[in-house]
This record gives sequence, structure tokens and C-alpha cells, in this order.
Amino acid sequence: MIELHLLCPESDVENLSDALMELCALSVSVEDADAETDHEQALFGEPGMPAPAPGWNRSRVVALFEQEDSAQQAISALRSSEGFEACEALGLVSVEDQDWVRLTQSQFQPVEITPEFWIVPTWHELPPAATKAIRLDPGLAFGTGTHPTTRMCLGWAAKRDFTHERVMDYGCGSGILAIAAALFGSSQVDAVDIDPSAVQSAQLNAIDNHVDGVIRVGLPDMTHPPYDTVFANILATPLKVLAPLLCGLLKPGGHLVLAGILERQTEELIAAYAPFCRLTVSDTQEGWVLMTAQKDAAL
Repeated sequence: MIELHLLCPESDVENLSDALMELCALSVSVEDADAETDHEQALFGEPGMPAPAPGWNRSRVVALFEQEDSAQQAISALRSSEGFEACEALGLVSVEDQDWVRLTQSQFQPVEITPEFWIVPTWHELPPAATKAIRLDPGLAFGTGTHPTTRMCLGWAAKRDFTHERVMDYGCGSGILAIAAALFGSSQVDAVDIDPSAVQSAQLNAIDNHVDGVIRVGLPDMTHPPYDTVFANILATPLKVLAPLLCGLLKPGGHLVLAGILERQTEELIAAYAPFCRLTVSDTQEGWVLMTAQKDAAL
């Protein structure tokens, strides 16, 4: 495999990427050419907020080709084409053949939530101490147990007995929190997400963990309140918008568990939920916080 590296201005990135795919590139990726320098640009914001800019001022475009001849032909074709005068070929880089499946798997190890409760990819044996485990492989949907927000939600769930409780996992992603609630006793769990890929992923993960008879998965219009516990591991901006909806899903005395919140966003969330419940910080990890509330608790 051969990588062709090019430098181009933001205005040419889309056209260059399309041209490279037409020239038989196996894949094309784009990164900030000024990354890790004083000129690095941050482009990513939260859902509902516009990106600071449509692209980087200077982008490094990396195209993967199967053969060096194909990459050289692509360079020649681009140089002879109009519209790519501002783009510069930086060179070719050989990519060693690797067992990509094994390499990817090596990056995902079992995750300890408590000494007895683990998240374990299917290619690993269960740890000897694990009395409860969720079998989960990385996929299209968020939630493998490696991110601090997911770990904090799972840690909270591991301390509870959900027997006789109805649970909602709002923005379920992989369905990991719904599965945890089922493993810890709930016989009625609803999991919803706006992404059809996440809905499919959560359904398959529920089957793989033998709790598909307990968990119903669907789009956000599939809710049947009231619930004893509502999880929402999303991000701060949508959580603020969803405050009346999420609190409305709870029964009196029910528990709200929110994650995807940075420490600096704590006061914003407290203010957004103040008309409905009193949020407090229950846990912190790596700059993220877990916030919880009990409906009808004293404001």
C-alpha cells in the first residue's frame, strides 16, 4: 500500500478528494496541516452549534493507493488538470501490510467498571473476578465503556438494584446503559436514539447479551413514561434543550442520570434544569462530570 500526501488550501479540499477517488484511491482522509503548531485550528463544536470554520486553512490530504504506479499516475493527472494549481504533492509513504483486524482488536481491552462488573470485547476471555459482564465490540455507535462519561454512568448503575424499575436510555448509542440496567435487575428497559445505525447496533448488542427480551429499542417517539430511571449520555447542548422532556419522562422520586458534560459546563446544566429538578455532580473523571437528580427533590 502507498499513501500519497498532498497539501492544499481549504477551498480545494472537496474537489481534490473527489478527484482522488475518481483516480482509484482506496480512501482519502483530511487533517490539519498545521496540527501541533501555533497555527492549529479547532473545528469541532457541539451538536446544534456551528463549526468555527468550514475547514482548515491548510489541509493535508492523504490518499491510499494499492500500488505506487497508481499513486504516481494520480500525481500526473492532478498536475495536468485545471483547478489544482494551489495543491502541492508532498510525497509518497509506503504502508506496511498489517493484520488490521488484530491491530484494531489490540486497542480494545476489557474495561473494569467495578471489580465484579466488566465490559469485555468478544475476542477476550472474561476476567476471573467478573460476575457480571457486557459483551461489546467497537462499532458504529458510541458507547464501548472506554470513555469517561460511559464509565461513570455504568459505575452509577452498578451501585443500584433496578428490580421492579422501568428504565429509559435516551440517546442509547450502542445500548450499553440499557444492557447494564437489564443486567442489574430491570425487566422493562426502553432505549431510543435518533440515529438508525445506533438503533440497529443497540438491538444486536441486546441480543448478544441475552437481554433482548427485556430491552425495547427504537426512535425517540417510542417512549412510555413514567420511568424510575432515565439515562442520557449525550452532550451539554442537547441536554439543555431536552431538560423539560427528560424530566417529564420521570415518575415522582425517579432518578435522572446525565453525562457528556464537561466540568466547565456544570453551572449551565444546573441552571437549565433548575425549573424541573436540582442537579448535582455525582462523579468526575478526566474533565468530565456525571450529574444526577431525583425528581421532586427539594429545589
